[in-house]
Amino acid sequence: MRFGPTPLDEAKGAVLVHTARLPGRAIKKGTILSGKDIAALREAGIAEVIAARLEPGDVAEDDAARRIADAMLTEGVARSRTATGRANLIAERQGLLVLDEARIHAINALDESLTIATLPNVVPVQPREMLATIKIIPFAAPGAVLDRAEAMLREGGPALRVAPFRPLRVGLVMTELPGLKESAMEGAVEVTRERVEGLSGSLLPHERVPHETQAVAAALRRLRDAGAEMLLVAGASAVVDRRDVGPAGIVAAGGQIVHFGMPVDPGNLLCLGEWDGIPAMVLPGCARSPKLNGFDWVLQRLFAGLAVGPREVMGMGVGGLLKEIELRPLPRETAAPRRGRPVAAVLLAAGMSRRMGRNKLLEPVGGKPMVAHAADALLASRARPVIVVLGHEGARVRAALAGRDVRFVEAPDYAEGLAGSLRAGLAAVPAEAEGALVALGDMPLVGPGLLDRLLDAFDPEEGRAVVRPVHAGRPGNPVLWAREFLPELRALTGDEGGRQVIARHLDRLAEVEAGSDAVLRDFDTPEALAELA
Repeated sequence: MRFGPTPLDEAKGAVLVHTARLPGRAIKKGTILSGKDIAALREAGIAEVIAARLEPGDVAEDDAARRIADAMLTEGVARSRTATGRANLIAERQGLLVLDEARIHAINALDESLTIATLPNVVPVQPREMLATIKIIPFAAPGAVLDRAEAMLREGGPALRVAPFRPLRVGLVMTELPGLKESAMEGAVEVTRERVEGLSGSLLPHERVPHETQAVAAALRRLRDAGAEMLLVAGASAVVDRRDVGPAGIVAAGGQIVHFGMPVDPGNLLCLGEWDGIPAMVLPGCARSPKLNGFDWVLQRLFAGLAVGPREVMGMGVGGLLKEIELRPLPRETAAPRRGRPVAAVLLAAGMSRRMGRNKLLEPVGGKPMVAHAADALLASRARPVIVVLGHEGARVRAALAGRDVRFVEAPDYAEGLAGSLRAGLAAVPAEAEGALVALGDMPLVGPGLLDRLLDAFDPEEGRAVVRPVHAGRPGNPVLWAREFLPELRALTGDEGGRQVIARHLDRLAEVEAGSDAVLRDFDTPEALAELA
């Protein structure tokens, strides 16, 4: 490719390097100059331009980028349109991005004109997420370089692929010791469920047994008989040795321990085993938190069908120093423990249930009223206080929540619609709360693990002043609002929710992938209630 000042007589078909501004029009950078363009330049008194001229064998930037991108296409990966020498590769399905790093490095080393940039290797991706970008640096690339790159990309399988997550059935054994809090047990189950469902799996009804080897072994056998394709043991006490209760339970059930420990922190104490081809793991204590830890890395690989053995686990050390979690002290003894921002919860339970024909919040779900599920999830989260807004049949709703550590407020305008209930609840948010988590009483499937993840994402100073969950690209509930938005919310009328407020402040919005459709499902009709049952 020739580059530099070019007389107009030689510029037809060349690529304009700098935008030319003419009276009444502009010829943009990157334009392949036509006869009309040259005539306009000449009329404006311009005698030469800085241009790039392709030589025999050169391939124009867009065509070059398209060729490399097309050579990288495989099932589950699509290509964007090509422009300005760039083509992007996009995920068409949820899964784990798997790269042939050596081959991509080798292609990037072929010639400075050709670059491939990707996401990190072995990371989870969602549909429509960009995986890689191919950029041709100059206005053209040598054809010989492209030929060699295409040949390398087509040798030895795909250099980039999305390994889809498999819908595995997972069995969980929880061991108990005297004095262990019930809330800790329930929270661990919910966090595990969200992890599994976020990877397209399902959690079988979990087993709770004493912290004893034979009890763990018996529970594992029952879960395998129930169809478990992966087995997890969450011990009441952290595992400290291959012969501890959890690993010994896997061996007693008929399995074996493959590897103990991993160079990932948090996650050091993960114990990896298998039983006739079924993965069986004893979880580290950090797995009770929704924060990223070493267990996530192993779980993602197993769901994607990738091999996970001692070699793979021991290769996770580079990049394995992950962020701090609340269950673990900071490394500096003088550092204060992380507390998080104070957030109140507002549970809207004042509606008239017109579509149901009776008070939906009092309908039994799993042995307790629907509204009690929503309240208990909030109480199991870090949000405090939990404020329950009463209106229609307020006395009955209050009775359904008797004995729970919640504050009740009456909404005198509840018949007006959602806005009346919202005003009353937000008015009761204490002054020390930096935000309000607004939840709906007819969404009993939302668990405390997700609620705490919303709280974790909340940071107004970093621009995350409104936090909402999403699933499959669809926004859901509950929504966490910074205090600065409470006046706008209290100004709403009728059945208005906060969506229009969010629309005015999208630059302050953060979204958290829920991992399931629980955040989309409210049960306000007899048909929906029957489906829930």
